Amino acid sequence: MQALLNTAIQAARKGGDLAIREFSRIDRLDVRSKARNEFVTQVDLAAEQQIIETIRRRYPDHAFLGEESGLSGQGDHVWIIDPLDGTTNFIHGFPVFSVSIALKVRGTLEAGVIYDPCRQELFTGIRGSGAQLDGRRIRVSRQVSVEGALIGTGFPYRSNLRWGKPYLAMLGSVMQEAAGIRRPGSAALDLAYVAAGRLDGFWEFGLSTWDIAAGALMIQEAGGLVSDLVPGDPWLDSGNLVAGTPKVHDALLKMLRPHLPEPA
Repeated sequence: MQALLNTAIQAARKGGDLAIREFSRIDRLDVRSKARNEFVTQVDLAAEQQIIETIRRRYPDHAFLGEESGLSGQGDHVWIIDPLDGTTNFIHGFPVFSVSIALKVRGTLEAGVIYDPCRQELFTGIRGSGAQLDGRRIRVSRQVSVEGALIGTGFPYRSNLRWGKPYLAMLGSVMQEAAGIRRPGSAALDLAYVAAGRLDGFWEFGLSTWDIAAGALMIQEAGGLVSDLVPGDPWLDSGNLVAGTPKVHDALLKMLRPHLPEPA
């Protein structure tokens, strides 16, 4: 598995380096709208292509699920790729974005990489072998309650606007207890920060598989928990998840779930 992870690291660095080169000339980017308030640039497309090509040179029989290119190929090994998580930040010159790559083998997440090209920080994880930041072992924080915790989140928008009112009620509940709430705009990095103990917990609605696969694996390998925000709605498919240290995770679930709307 280490050889597979090394390939993912190489691919993530190439994608991130491409993004940084273009970040200095964002005024010349061709920005297109995929949907309301959802954007794609030539950087997203070029970075994803470069990542796939880097991995495919070593593993030509593997399949790929990319945010921009969709699913290609089939087999036991599927690489899940977000070439630029935080595109809205990127096109506004806000320096919080990342590359996220995860590997699923026969339906199980086995390895993940999240690379922050602005800070040149590399988060990695292998199932059963722990999670690391720049080669050093990381663990979730020791925080045991939402009181005093720093919690990450993301706002529902686009097709997830139906969660608007429930989300605001959840936000109000957490604000009353937590030391602070952060919404930087790259869910992959938020999850990596939970794994590294920089955030104590996180919740969001409607994320995509490529946003969360690598980071969720890292949290689990760093001693944290990831669960379905909506009971019976698998988080990797729905993108509705709660994560954190074991006790913060449990406390968040108790705070958030009472605000969920009744099933239709």
